[in-house]
Amino acid sequence: MTQFTLPKLDYSYDAFGKYISADIMKLHHGTHHQTYVDKLNLALEQVPELQDKDLVTLLRNLETVPESVRTAVRNHGGGHYNHSLFWQCMTPDSTKNPSGRLLEALEAKYDDFQSFVDEFSAKATGVFGSGWAWLMPDMTIETTPNQDNPIMQGKPAPILGLDVWEHAYYLDYKASRGDYIKAWWKIVDWQRTAERFEG
Repeated sequence: MTQFTLPKLDYSYDAFGKYISADIMKLHHGTHHQTYVDKLNLALEQVPELQDKDLVTLLRNLETVPESVRTAVRNHGGGHYNHSLFWQCMTPDSTKNPSGRLLEALEAKYDDFQSFVDEFSAKATGVFGSGWAWLMPDMTIETTPNQDNPIMQGKPAPILGLDVWEHAYYLDYKASRGDYIKAWWKIVDWQRTAERFEG
């Protein structure tokens, strides 16, 4: 039986200082993400035939998940997948800018890096309600509602993701999603993003 677990972070809750507070990180990782994991495991207990499936397989094949637990697997499995990637998209040792092939690909698509940042930020800010903004391997930008993600639509795994649910920023930034997004760019882990791009 597959028992999903909360991933450990490579940094402490207070690693991001003024950009994302320890209070937010503790709530976001230790409470919200843990809840997604717990509720995913609870849903899968009801369907033994799915308990040997990995998370990506489940999310790519939601139509084969029994209807009785499909919404739970979509929401909580999506929450687990999305957040597991999100934690890997940030580092207290950010280079602030990408380099190498990833930078070349972004410049080929958007003319320059800042233009990419501006477009990604605009789309992330414009997500209605709760959701995510994603950088895809082909350098396109996608958004999804709630805990949905591109792999649910049969698309490749994104290489960068930004959580724009209010729980990701409200304690620090109140209703100013734009200020949160502006701060987030200061802690993006471009090295890992490049590794996902090249992988």
